[in-house]
Amino acid sequence: MSSNEPEGDFVTGPPALHPSTLPSTFILGSNPLPHRINLRPLTLSHAKDLFANLSSPVNDHLYKYLPGGPFPDVESFTKHIQWLIDEPGCYAFSIFSADKIHLSNQDPSTPTGGKDKDSEGTAVSIICLLNIVPANRSIEIGHVLYAATLQRTTPATAAYYLLMKLCFEDLHYQRVEWKCNDRNKPSERAALRLGFQYEGTFRKHMIVKGRRRDSAWFSVLDDEWKESVGEALEKWLSPGNFDETGGQRRKLEEVRGEVEKRARV
Repeated sequence: MSSNEPEGDFVTGPPALHPSTLPSTFILGSNPLPHRINLRPLTLSHAKDLFANLSSPVNDHLYKYLPGGPFPDVESFTKHIQWLIDEPGCYAFSIFSADKIHLSNQDPSTPTGGKDKDSEGTAVSIICLLNIVPANRSIEIGHVLYAATLQRTTPATAAYYLLMKLCFEDLHYQRVEWKCNDRNKPSERAALRLGFQYEGTFRKHMIVKGRRRDSAWFSVLDDEWKESVGEALEKWLSPGNFDETGGQRRKLEEVRGEVEKRARV
């Protein structure tokens, strides 16, 4: 073999698909998971419910590390939704919850104003796929805008699991990235908890709202997903891991440690 041959492993497997190939009616559901959430492609019809759950001064902190917001009215928020929909490098999802506990800034007994309020729930949060490069089989989960009522809950973890599973198993990506402001320690902890590996910090990577941002980079690879990360999330989210009050019996890190230990045997 010539010494001039390129180095590295040959890439095998089916080509990665762009999420835009998903039908507009696509619903990424949590069944048989007991956590009553689903993801749907973001549309303008979700804007009123999302604004109700993600707006008001008490929610301004949700936008601290995001490029846009906070938004004073539904009109400016709807323009932001349109930007997410139109942005070429972004494919956005609304997170729907059927649990009234996730409704913010409104009486949970009162129907919300959006057109997509149905038996499957109400749009309460946003999560996106970014930096979509099918040629390199690489994609990023980002621009996460979780309602305060959804943060640090089991359904929040279920939403990440569903999107990671979609990327690896249905869209055939081999690398899923997670990037965040280096000062955003809750995001860094969330990435590590889910099974992402820290790769380093890009210094002076971006300017956001006029301020310099260093970005911490994390990733999960397809072989890591198959060997431990995916199975650990599935086991942790299973009904048997929760007591009658919804409390976890074992932490996700503990479950993943057991899966990794078994994989090494």
